[in-house]
Amino acid sequence: MFEASPDLSVNTVAEIVRLALAPVFLLSGIGAFLNVLASRLSRIVDRSRDVEPMLLASRGAEHDRWIEALEILDRRMSLINWATGLAVTSAILTCLVVVLLFAANLIRTRLGTEIAWLFIGSMLTIGAGFAVFLLETMVAGRAVRVRSELLQHKVDEGG
Repeated sequence: MFEASPDLSVNTVAEIVRLALAPVFLLSGIGAFLNVLASRLSRIVDRSRDVEPMLLASRGAEHDRWIEALEILDRRMSLINWATGLAVTSAILTCLVVVLLFAANLIRTRLGTEIAWLFIGSMLTIGAGFAVFLLETMVAGRAVRVRSELLQHKVDEGG
């Protein structure tokens, strides 16, 4: 059975806090990453709102270009949402690591394997979030290329 009150000396608590510090710093980094993702999503949404009226007012080839621009923005929004979900999942798993580090000492049980699996899960999900973010930045980079017809455009100076 469990002891009525575990012996939590200052040294024991200090050791638990020391062990929990690395995951807490990881949470800070995940928070910064989430801030970047939220900022990118906000800019994508703003851009899509700017494109919508231009799409509705356009015809022909111009209309097709605006449709393509909106499709790219929609793809980017989807990728940012996936990256955000993965980063939040990683943060939740990291929080569980910290909680279990303390709980294992409080109830004097061995949860090392569970803590290790949660940390591995956290690293896998944040890694996947970074990979999806990389994909989104690649989609964004391809989308901002200057059309070749604009680069070859000549001004008629005989006007």
